[in-house]
Formats: sequence, C-alpha cells, structure tokens
Amino acid sequence: MSSAVLPLIDSHCHIVFRQFDDDLEVVANRWREAGVQALLHACVEPSEIPGIRALADRFPEMRYGVGVHPLDTEHWAADTVDVLRAAAQADSRVVAIGELGLDLYRATNLDEQLATLIAQLDLAEELDLPVIIHCRDAAQPMLSLLEERRFSGKAIKGVMHCWGGTPDEMEAFLSYGLYISFSGTVTFPKAVETHQCARQVPAGRYLVETDCPFLSPVPRRGKRNEPAMVRHVAERVAQLREETLEQVCLQSSANASRLFNLPYQS
Repeated sequence: MSSAVLPLIDSHCHIVFRQFDDDLEVVANRWREAGVQALLHACVEPSEIPGIRALADRFPEMRYGVGVHPLDTEHWAADTVDVLRAAAQADSRVVAIGELGLDLYRATNLDEQLATLIAQLDLAEELDLPVIIHCRDAAQPMLSLLEERRFSGKAIKGVMHCWGGTPDEMEAFLSYGLYISFSGTVTFPKAVETHQCARQVPAGRYLVETDCPFLSPVPRRGKRNEPAMVRHVAERVAQLREETLEQVCLQSSANASRLFNLPYQS
C-alpha cells in the first residue's frame, strides 16, 4: 500500500477555532490528500456546539464531542449538563463527551474542576459514550477519582488525549481501560518519557491526533497545526515502535474507529 493513501484518523482537533476562519476548505483538501478519513472534534465549552455542528454538516468525515474543558469551568452553569445531554441526544454525530478533565498546570481550582469533571463522567456513563480526557499535571487526583468510581461500580471508557505523562502513569490509566493518544509532542526531541510511552503502549490501545491548531509536530513546530499533520505524528510513533508507517496508520485508525465509532475503511 502506498504511503500516499494510507488511512489516518485525527482523533482530536479544534478546527472551529478562529485560526481556520480564512482557509478551512484548503485545510480540508490537505487532510484528504494526506489520507485522513475521519476527524474527532473536541469541544471546550457549550457555546462552541452550534459551530462544531455546522462543521460536521460541512465535512461528513467529522464526528464530535460535547463538553467543558477544565480550564473553562467558568462556563459551567446549573443547566450545563442538560445542555450537553440535549446536544448529544440530538445528533448521532456526537460520539464522545469532552474534552473534560483536570489541569493543575495552568489553574489551581481543583475542587471546581473535579465537580465539573464528575458531572460529565456521570453523563457519559448515562449516555454510554466514551470520554476525551485532558489531564495535565494532575495524574494523581485523576487516578484517585477513577479508583473511587471503579470501587462504586461506575464504568469509564475513553482516551487520555495529548499524552504527556510518564510510563508508570500510562500503565495506570491503561489499567482502567483507557486508550492513550499521541500528539505532536511525541515528535519533540526532549519528550523522552512520551517517546518511551509510545514504545510501550499496547498495539490495540493507542491513537494519534493533532490537537490542532496547537502543538505542531516536527518539522512544522511553531506554525499552525492542522489535521493533515497527523501523518508526522504517525511517522514518529512508527519510528519509536520500530514498525512501518502502514502498521501504525492502520492500527491507530482501527483503534480510534472502534473507540469512537468513526468512519474508516482500511
């Protein structure tokens, strides 16, 4: 199979952001030429939902999540869970809740973040949807919460997006049944622990993503990221795992399609 047509899934993007206002059709042409068959669009707060839904109307290969990011808890209101529930139930293209999670790198309001996170985890369980988890400098409180939920019989399925933790942390999250998603950070020369995680993660449990417009991979670092750049992530993961690019493209796409019910043909 030629590398030009290898299938890929960008399992986390933000093309609703203003950085794509002027050239989104050109960007879409590039991701299609790169073999990207599906995109999963994350949501950081409820006001984004109409715009993301309109993008799904425009690009049939797109699916999306609905949720509130841990750095956007000011957008959480008494009726937010009802808004998210209604959006998820109204559109079959909503295949996840998120992105949600904890971020203690840029904020310290752990109790507020936990309250928002728990409400969304409960909603995901109610709707039987996977979650997109953002976790930065917060592995221990996240793992403690997951253990409490497991003890009380609450199920979870989903992905640790934009993985940047240690191999030990990765193994802990894998033990809860979560997938691990690698972004452009896996291409950064100094991301040694992320490199080791890419080597170690089981074949059936990893995804690739861009998190665009952020975290452009080498060799595009410092420029706007876009879904076509997920190929650079896959190439680096293949190098680290000592596998072919075809193996990584097929495996990561199959994993993403299985977890999020995304359109994909191998």
